Amino acid sequence: MARKLQADEWLFAAVIALALFGVIMVYSASAVVAASETNHTQYHYVVRQGIFTALGLAAMIAGMRFDYGHLRAAPLCYGLLALSIVLLVVVFAFSPVNGARRWIKFAGFSLQPSEISKLALAVFLARFLERRAGAEGSFWRTFAPCVGVTGALALLIVLEPDLGTALMLLVICTVMLFTAGARLSHMALAAAPALVGLAGLLVFVPWRLKRMVTFLDPWADPQGAGYQVVQSLLAVGSGGVNGLGFTEGRQKMFFLPFAHSDFIFAVVGEELGLLGGLGVVALFGLFLWRGMRAALRAPDRFGMLLGVGIVVGIVSQALFNMSVVLALVPTKGIPLPFISYGGSSLVPTLFATGLLLNISQQGSASSAAGTGTRLYGDKLFEPAPARTRAGKLQGGFRRAGNFSGRVFGGQRLGGGV
Repeated sequence: MARKLQADEWLFAAVIALALFGVIMVYSASAVVAASETNHTQYHYVVRQGIFTALGLAAMIAGMRFDYGHLRAAPLCYGLLALSIVLLVVVFAFSPVNGARRWIKFAGFSLQPSEISKLALAVFLARFLERRAGAEGSFWRTFAPCVGVTGALALLIVLEPDLGTALMLLVICTVMLFTAGARLSHMALAAAPALVGLAGLLVFVPWRLKRMVTFLDPWADPQGAGYQVVQSLLAVGSGGVNGLGFTEGRQKMFFLPFAHSDFIFAVVGEELGLLGGLGVVALFGLFLWRGMRAALRAPDRFGMLLGVGIVVGIVSQALFNMSVVLALVPTKGIPLPFISYGGSSLVPTLFATGLLLNISQQGSASSAAGTGTRLYGDKLFEPAPARTRAGKLQGGFRRAGNFSGRVFGGQRLGGGV
């Protein structure tokens, strides 16, 4: 394009702040463990996290410069989905780590295919639902294929086993279908067997059932099954309002397992207190607000749905991770986006965020040119009689052209096709 595209500065700032904060907290949470494991340096994990962050930021810049519309092309869309499926199968050829086959290891690094599957699913659903515009209410043409692909990916991930990430895929699919305008009756119909299956995975798998029992009363076995939850609560509780101070936390000193990865939010609560924890929540809140704003102002339906999928995937994972740390849900090994140690989560997440920033760039450009189909733009809505008929919106507006999507208070989510 002739003129420079302008990305959402608040969204960009929130992501940079979270990523840099992650490097700082990984150092604090891992220094003691790193010195013990390497026998000489406390910087082992933070150096690697710095490398992961640099690679991730480079991937984010690449995502910003990459026209997200190219992902609409069948070779890229289905190629990414096929790659994700192949990697989810290949992972079973590698040795398990902590009882799970979730990683493909090579050259001293590891790749977690389930992280790639979240973006692959969002791209596929965005393309598929865009092409089904006007037929969102069809069960066999629209709803069933979306649920089928999501279910296939989720099943492969459950077999690793990784129930938490599988649930994240279901959340992404559910919100994207809802946003696109799928029938609530179809969603309720699919929810029933999904809940039955989830209950079966929890009740009939002994170690998952034990986690459920521990979740209800972790203090019943503080040195056994409830150890990790208890140590996490002790870390958060001892931080108070202002925290013990950066690097001054005690639970990371071989008491709290995975302090620099899945339970890094507990270290934040202990060292930076309630204020630090609320700061992290505020940054994710800013990401949610600006990310959804960018998605809903996308210049087309594909961009809108892809943006929603990316935002929901990241924010729901963050919410789930913090809920685990605070013992609001059963323990599950899911990293805190942007902050937890590890490149398998950080690099794909930052690349997906780059795509979201590209969506915001193109949305602002089309808005400035007066050609976009923004949620609040003149192109989407035109006055209509108050009485609702087929093809009209409640609240005194009707859709313009072939626009379609979910309606909220007289405004429909989505863009022109």
